[in-house]
Amino acid sequence: MKNKITFLFLFLMCGLMHVIAQADRWQQKIDYTIKASLNVQNNIVKGSENIVYTNNSPDSLRKVYFHTYWNAFQPNSAMDIRSRELGKNMLTNRRGDNVQDWDARVKDRIQKLSPTEIGYQRVQTVTMNGVAQKLVEHETILEVQLTKPIAPKSSVTLSLQFEAQVPVQIRRSGRDNAEGVRYSMSQWYPKMVEYDYQGWNTNPYIAREFYGVWGNYDVTIDIDKNYMVAATGVLQNANNKPSATGIQSWNFKGSNIHDFVWAADPQFKHLSKQVRPNLTLHVYYKQKDALTDSNWANVLWAAEKALPFMEKKYGAYPYPQYSFIQGGDGGMEYAMATLLKGPGLGTVFHEWMHSWYQHILGTNESLFSWMDEGFTSFAEAEVSNYYNLNYASSSPFISEREKAQIIKNNEKAKTALPLVQSGNYLGYISLAKSGLEEPLTTHSDHFNTNYAYSSAAYSKGATFLGILGYVIGDSVRDAVLANYYATWKFKHPNANDFTRIAEKTSGLQLQWLKEYWVNSTKTIDYGLNDIQVSNGGALISIQRIGKFPMPIDVLITYKDGTSELHYIPLDLMLGEKLAENATTRTVHPEWKWVQPTYTFETKKPLSALKSIEIDPTHRMPDVNRNNNKLEIPN
Repeated sequence: MKNKITFLFLFLMCGLMHVIAQADRWQQKIDYTIKASLNVQNNIVKGSENIVYTNNSPDSLRKVYFHTYWNAFQPNSAMDIRSRELGKNMLTNRRGDNVQDWDARVKDRIQKLSPTEIGYQRVQTVTMNGVAQKLVEHETILEVQLTKPIAPKSSVTLSLQFEAQVPVQIRRSGRDNAEGVRYSMSQWYPKMVEYDYQGWNTNPYIAREFYGVWGNYDVTIDIDKNYMVAATGVLQNANNKPSATGIQSWNFKGSNIHDFVWAADPQFKHLSKQVRPNLTLHVYYKQKDALTDSNWANVLWAAEKALPFMEKKYGAYPYPQYSFIQGGDGGMEYAMATLLKGPGLGTVFHEWMHSWYQHILGTNESLFSWMDEGFTSFAEAEVSNYYNLNYASSSPFISEREKAQIIKNNEKAKTALPLVQSGNYLGYISLAKSGLEEPLTTHSDHFNTNYAYSSAAYSKGATFLGILGYVIGDSVRDAVLANYYATWKFKHPNANDFTRIAEKTSGLQLQWLKEYWVNSTKTIDYGLNDIQVSNGGALISIQRIGKFPMPIDVLITYKDGTSELHYIPLDLMLGEKLAENATTRTVHPEWKWVQPTYTFETKKPLSALKSIEIDPTHRMPDVNRNNNKLEIPN
């Protein structure tokens, strides 16, 4: 009956969330028509953009801005200087070695680029409604000083001409990457900066992530006929023939997206499958041998198998296609596509899940990288776990040896704690103990070390959803994620927006959790303090050693084989989570967050106890678990 009641509660809450009015936050809108030609001999792109920009804000805009990302790939650029400066930091790795805090993909490579290897993006002209505008360059940000403000609730037409040189592949974009893919064309066009409720997001391109305006893209790419092009959007002219000069035009369209990526190579092989009437999956890779064919075919097979789970857990995928494209320097997400260095499924699932947390929800990654990278990492672990347990060993594209290893790993997983986030937890706890942690409110480009940024954004961000499951219950947490998607898709949510969804779904107060986890670097550390004989029972005392208060689960196991769960709510929650399993649960009075110790009594005597354990599911990222469990000798 208890499970039925829990299910009914979640069902009603999900229904209620859909009744609640959609979040009222205006969004700018943009329609791009881009025509570009890439000369594969000199690596020069020449192009034009015709933009219809709709100002849905309440403000008159006297300036607009464009990102010119490739200007970062020049010696002594801000990206180059920042990378070299961070490389001066010496850190100790897990083996105890002193290592430089490089981004290993960048290091000091930009400083060494020759004039024919650098990247640049030069905008020759910008007109608004046919009138030329004044341009001011700020390296990777182009300022356009308008002759006439763009009034609220109005649209203007902006037109520009640009020329760019494709850099040698350094970070994400460029030519001739490590696997020999000729062109990875990300951040390749002058892209309009997002204007939102916080103003213009004029982040120079230093290293990190991106933010954009949702709209429609109509992109035509002219390139040598020997190249195959993979891109964002749906190809409109698959039967188009090359011109007499050997140039082929590729026209792609994508709707309600905030970026556009493409890649091209003479040896690209294309695999595709229509997985339902409104969705086709694509894989593009540089063909080399039979093993390469099998590995990339496995990407398409695994993606189809994982998709139903992804949509059930995180929301419907709304676009008509998705492309997994070999290119770039690792894995990087874009609208309706990703660039992948190789066919590893962990990266495949991670980058595809970015479609939900970056390209549909569209969190500002510079300010809330943990909400994108962290939530995506959490989802990656869950999707990988689901795929490995249900499909991996039956793939027709992997060897018998690989299948045997998967089966062996699955057997090990059955005896482990039911927490698929252990890697993220370990990453966060290492950060917390390193002395290098900074609050999650730190701007992505302004962390003092690359290590602190990556561990915070990925590991600590993912651990947040694990700890949320501990505080409100995993099933309620899953309902929160579903409601978050339904309420905030295409609206650029922030940390408080997510917290409010969690509060509305759970019925609990959770601002304290956001404040401690996001705005501070305080840590969780609880320990068993004292055990004493009482009137027929045992008095168990727990100490809060860390400065981060939490509700507490304590599992008591008796020598007769029975067990009981003791639950101590935190006063800041103003409530309690639902019981999560069939174990007998005793709910105690609230623990006041100002109180360093808490004592409760068991019903059975001390002599009957076998063990006491704080947080038996290990979902609480306690930085010292050595004092969380006590085995009582006979």
